[in-house]
Amino acid sequence: MQFLKTLLWVLIAVLIALFSVRNWFDVTVNLWSDIQADIKLPILLFVVFLIGFLPTWSLMRTRIWGHRRRIEAMERNRVASMPAHDDPVSDGEPVI
Repeated sequence: MQFLKTLLWVLIAVLIALFSVRNWFDVTVNLWSDIQADIKLPILLFVVFLIGFLPTWSLMRTRIWGHRRRIEAMERNRVASMPAHDDPVSDGEPVI
């Protein structure tokens, strides 16, 4: 299964590299007023991807962090509320 996962990531990397090589030309972006910026197309797509991905990813990470904190607190409360009991020492007989 690890081989298939690695193969998938290599395939995605090769496709991105091929796309970047084939589309490596300048794109003019009109910023505001009469200011224009020339940027390579793959870099522009990467920046736009990050602008859309990073807020979603950070929201997911904060929710996971909050859920883990809640689970750890519940586990601590469960362990603290369990009565401490000593196991009786048996003479070799199983206690039922």
